Amino acid sequence: MESPKHAGDIAVAVSQAYGVETMFTLSGGHVFPLYDGAVHEDMRILDVRHEQSAVFAAEATARLTRKPGLAVLTAGPGITNGVSGIATAHFNGSPVVVLGGRAPRSRWGSGALQEMDHPPLLEPITKLAFTGSGADSVGQDVEMAFRTAVAPHRGPVFLDFYMDDLFSPSAEHTTETLSPSPLEPDEEALAQIARLISEAERPVLVLGSDVWMERAEEAARDFAEEYRLPVIPNGQGRGILPAGHELLVTRARGTAFGQADLVIVVGTPLDFRLGYGWFGGKDGAPLAKVVHIGDAPSQIATHTGLSGSAAGDLSVLFWGLSSACGAAGVNPKAYAPWLAKLAETAAAAIAADLPLLESDSDPIHPMRVYGELGKLLADDAVVIGDGGDFVSYAGKYVEPRKAGNWLDPGPYGCLGTGLGYSIAARIARPSSQVVLLLGDGAAGFSLMDVDTLVRHKLPVVMICGNNGMWGLEKHPMQMLYGYDVAAELQPQTRYDQVVTALGGAGELVTSPADIAPALRRAFDSGVPYLVNIATDPEVAYPRNTTGV
Repeated sequence: MESPKHAGDIAVAVSQAYGVETMFTLSGGHVFPLYDGAVHEDMRILDVRHEQSAVFAAEATARLTRKPGLAVLTAGPGITNGVSGIATAHFNGSPVVVLGGRAPRSRWGSGALQEMDHPPLLEPITKLAFTGSGADSVGQDVEMAFRTAVAPHRGPVFLDFYMDDLFSPSAEHTTETLSPSPLEPDEEALAQIARLISEAERPVLVLGSDVWMERAEEAARDFAEEYRLPVIPNGQGRGILPAGHELLVTRARGTAFGQADLVIVVGTPLDFRLGYGWFGGKDGAPLAKVVHIGDAPSQIATHTGLSGSAAGDLSVLFWGLSSACGAAGVNPKAYAPWLAKLAETAAAAIAADLPLLESDSDPIHPMRVYGELGKLLADDAVVIGDGGDFVSYAGKYVEPRKAGNWLDPGPYGCLGTGLGYSIAARIARPSSQVVLLLGDGAAGFSLMDVDTLVRHKLPVVMICGNNGMWGLEKHPMQMLYGYDVAAELQPQTRYDQVVTALGGAGELVTSPADIAPALRRAFDSGVPYLVNIATDPEVAYPRNTTGV
């Protein structure tokens, strides 16, 4: 017997108008009408084992499809369990709408189950956090949530509903999904940036995640190629210039940032990942001039001095900057020797790494894992990083061949994103390889959601770098104090058996010669499969920053 229409139907219909195809959730009574609405409106419901995974899956959906993601969380602990996912979406600028349940209006203030006023908790990490005003306004409220989430600069929006409002009848709502008008960049600002490029001898162009999210990857690539600018990608900017591209100088990052005289950063914050916006000053070079470009004025750095800045639709901005560079007489020959130097430096670094990528050392050197993985990745593989030391190698040795195929937690650095991201990636890219790289510490946050992969028949290859410790903490503590505490995990814990117990498959690898065969079995299995690789605990990733 079909249930009557109600406010939940309206909320789901508006979500669908914004391109939502999947509702990520963990079952809760406060939001039953939203589930019923999904059944009525033929929306896929994907239920997870922890609410954080629901929000991480919604966020990854937004980042992979460039459409808003939807998570539905029940009241109280359901919403507080999702806070880390919402915070991650906030720092990544991911358009995610989180619809929450709320104790009934008729019982509010009397101590109903899981009664909590959620919006004040979430206001600091959302673009908007509010409570629906009534059953008749559900359509307008949900539309406001999505419209706000997708407007530049994108980000999460939280909206909760009183339980009795959701169960009530609600009027049909006509949704107007108008795209935000493109923000036109200031022409004089572009002319100033072009003048800086025309004067530069050692420029570097940094392409960040918002270039991908703004669908500006083609305009960015065309601009870089037209003016022969050396490029270093950041976050989901990876793959805009594919692996092997002559302008891609990721492996010369230290030289590029240390000796540049002009760094143009587009679509990413000047945060710890980019030295807080301080470049140059290495080997006698003066500090570099810095240009910051964002999709909205709110994204332009204020904590450091800038030589130029611009905000607006990033495709329009690249096109305008190209014209401005032509008018300014930018001549790539002026910095061709610099590009050649960076290319040589990158090639030397790649060659120097080869022995460790092929290392037969026992215990296994983590780089050997990436040496073997690189031979098996398809051009459209989606690679997800969730971990510390082990995943840091991925950032260095996994170079995507296409844009939009890399996911990591971003600047918030939240562990536990991996399973939620994997769920979303398998749905968003059903024909691609999906590879999750896990540290053994990160595995402890969300590995139970392998059950979700199994129940929903979502095959994912998981590779766990298992060194039996919190490597990001153990080695620095040893350096600082000569000892470490709270940094040990059990060595060679059988995370593969956890996956097997949940209905997937996996194996433990302790010999470097066994890595490649195990990876091939994982890719061929057609099920969630974890390759649990015991790596050398004495090897620490050689990082230059702690992020502090």
